[in-house]
Amino acid sequence: MTNIYNAIIQAKTENRKLLAILLDPDKIVWENLGYLIEKVNQSPATHIFIGGSHVRNNILDELIVCLKEKINLPIVLFPGNPSQISANADAILFLSLISGRNPDYLIEHQVDAVPILKKTELEIISTGYMLIESGSETAVARVSNTKPLDRNNSDYAMHTAQAGEMLGNKLIYLEAGSGAKQAVPFEMIKKVSNNIEIPLIVGGGIIDLQGIQRAYEAGADLVVIGTAFENDAEFFNQTSSKRINLKF
Repeated sequence: MTNIYNAIIQAKTENRKLLAILLDPDKIVWENLGYLIEKVNQSPATHIFIGGSHVRNNILDELIVCLKEKINLPIVLFPGNPSQISANADAILFLSLISGRNPDYLIEHQVDAVPILKKTELEIISTGYMLIESGSETAVARVSNTKPLDRNNSDYAMHTAQAGEMLGNKLIYLEAGSGAKQAVPFEMIKKVSNNIEIPLIVGGGIIDLQGIQRAYEAGADLVVIGTAFENDAEFFNQTSSKRINLKF
């Protein structure tokens, strides 16, 4: 496996847009896993993200092993807490919730994760994670006990992203939250993208291919699709998907 972060940087340099399908282990129906894998392989996805706000079961390792047997894409952990770490993945987004002020999600969980990560060969990618107001309280807001950033204050979001970059984050992740009523505003994506040098990930509340395309046009380097794909495995089986240039 080539260095995943360097590949993301290379894609950004070449203006190749990337797409991650987010799979929540708690929502996986094992009887349907073969069909799900088939649909992932037919999609334009370039990465698989694994994680969720609550992962109450013990299937994380088994799920990743099954996916790697059938899918030739980088598998990146997107953990809600240190219990969601698996050495079977390829990389981990080492998240710091820079939009909130809860010390557990700014640094405490990261400290707790270190002894686990030191025993793995996971590629660790420091990521500034920013929760954006989306019209309803999301699982991320409840679990992290933090308030999302005002969706109408793009300047503050930009400054938060810039602070994350100055602190050494390698990626910025603008997140509306799982099942969000509203996606991250395109004006905010554009403002943040135009004022940072590192790659920008955008996810949450995107319900169709046009939403993906608009996020790309606003400046997202990598878009994450989770709930929309969970609810409809045929999500990418639309003619317009062929117009999204996602070859990784």
